[in-house]
Amino acid sequence: MRAVLQRVTRASVTVDGAVVGQIDSGLAILLGVSPTDGPAEARKLAAKTAELRIFSDENGKMNLSLLDVKGGALVVSQFTLYADCSAGRRPSFVGAARPEIAAPLVDAYAAQLAAAGVARVEKGVFGADMSVEIVNDGPVTITLDTAFI
Repeated sequence: MRAVLQRVTRASVTVDGAVVGQIDSGLAILLGVSPTDGPAEARKLAAKTAELRIFSDENGKMNLSLLDVKGGALVVSQFTLYADCSAGRRPSFVGAARPEIAAPLVDAYAAQLAAAGVARVEKGVFGADMSVEIVNDGPVTITLDTAFI
């Protein structure tokens, strides 16, 4: 699994003109799933996400986690994180999991964030054409890949 974490002051997802998920301060999380991912990767990535110290403490140091700041998480499925652009000009997405594999793992990841104690977990709509609004705080953007954590 791959995740792009963006520390935000607010974020929202709109589908067909209706807001389907929104948070105030916390993390906007773009999440990609590979065909070899399973529940273990979802657990591992959710734990790392919840505990990663990327929020500023009283001295301005990145020393606090999402749990520490009681921030929210907005999880948005993003198969394009597995784009292969090595040949030609059109990306290949063969490295992304099929929807029947990816959708339950996106849900499992979000559920694991909630189980870890994340104050508010919201999601986009899997497979929908979504409009994502993110107000990046810092800016702070971190990438995680379960192959490397």
